[in-house]
Order: sequence, then C-alpha cells, then structure tokens
Amino acid sequence: MIAIIDYDAGNLKSVQKALDFLHQECVITRDFHEIRQADKVILPGVGSFGEAMAQLKKYELDKVIQEVVEEKKPFLGICLGLQLLFEGSEESSGVEGLHLLDGQILRIPDTEGLKIPHIGWNSLDLWNNGRLFAGLPEHPYVYFVHSYYLKAKDDRIVKATTEYGTHIHASVEQDNIFACQFHPEKSSTVGLKILENFAGI
Repeated sequence: MIAIIDYDAGNLKSVQKALDFLHQECVITRDFHEIRQADKVILPGVGSFGEAMAQLKKYELDKVIQEVVEEKKPFLGICLGLQLLFEGSEESSGVEGLHLLDGQILRIPDTEGLKIPHIGWNSLDLWNNGRLFAGLPEHPYVYFVHSYYLKAKDDRIVKATTEYGTHIHASVEQDNIFACQFHPEKSSTVGLKILENFAGI
C-alpha cells in the first residue's frame, strides 16, 4: 500500500487517480499509523515552500516523514514535495526544509523570452541510471509547473536534468529517497511509467 501524505496541499487526487489507474492500492492520509504501515510513501505538493513546511509541522508530519525515511521505505517527493526534502528555498527565506538531502532551492532566473512560472512540457536528460526512469527513452518529455528549482550539492544523486533559463536538477535519488520536480501524474504515459517504477521498487 502507498500512503499519499495529506497536509492540505494540492495535486493529491491526481496522484491518487494515477496510482488507481496502475491498480496500486493507495490512500490519502495524515494518520501516523497509516503512514507508518504503508509500504511506500509519496509527498506531493503545490504552493509555497514556507506554507507547506508550516502545514507539515502543524500536523507533525515532518516527524513521521523522518521516521519512514530512516526505516528505508521508498519515499517519493513530487514538485514542491521535492523542494521540501532539501535545506531551504529562496522562496521562503529563513524557513528550514526537511533537510533529508543536501541542496538549495533557487528561483528560476528572469531570462528574456521565458515565462515564470515555467509551465509546460520539457525533455529530460537522464543521468546515473535512475530507477524511476527504467524502460524510458533517453529524452522523455514530462510536465512542469514551477518557479523555483533544485541545485543539489552532490551531482551523484541527480538522475534527470532539464534546461529552462538555467540547468535544473529535475529528479534525484539517494538510497530510498526519490524526488521529481515535474509532475509524473500529469505526464501521460511517461509519468505513469515513472510511478509504476516507483511502485515496483
């Protein structure tokens, strides 16, 4: 069973629908027992970094996230869920992230001709044999909605990158932690394959 963490963020239902389509048992929950009992955990998210961290702390979900990661359960952060796994974000100065991984979340630079937020389909460059991307072509297209991006401290955890005004670390993997800046649940057959790969880990 896959637990989708509910902290009043958006895109919960779309993640659930994608997993339902793949015939994966899942539940949207903030119940500590259900999250601890799950085989895998997903942290989705849209919105601002600071508000999201405040919600996680309000429900004390930051603590249960630490627990399940330490137990080596497969854990997937999606979009804002990726950003929350790191130290902090330029979006919310002074707010500490979960800091399960090392890196910073930076604002996409203002570049002539590029709209921010970045909304739309971009191709990925796949690195370092990421398990989420098994069976996919070399440059799959996925769907992004974001104004901030990851710069990981250690390139070895980066499994996919894209270019949008800057070099974006679009997906990372370290031990049992996986994360995507893009939305696999909105990325058609490619995204479904990524979620299927996660479910199979």
